[in-house]
Amino acid sequence: MHSYLKIFTGSPTSVLSIKQKLSESNIIPIIKDANESSRLAGFGSIYGQYQDVYVHKDEFEKSKKLIDQITQ
Repeated sequence: MHSYLKIFTGSPTSVLSIKQKLSESNIIPIIKDANESSRLAGFGSIYGQYQDVYVHKDEFEKSKKLIDQITQ
């Protein structure tokens, strides 16, 4: 994941909106859900319902501008 940078952390609802906006701009985000990963592995999670959004480092600046439009 060295080529990917975390650009946002938030609720699944917020992440879904961001994923949609990025996808419309031909940016494919990676969504990391620690809670779901823990559940599938049989462990609990202390992180609750937060998800992380990662984008390729070459698309970081463009992605940041799009996310700023949504979160303002």
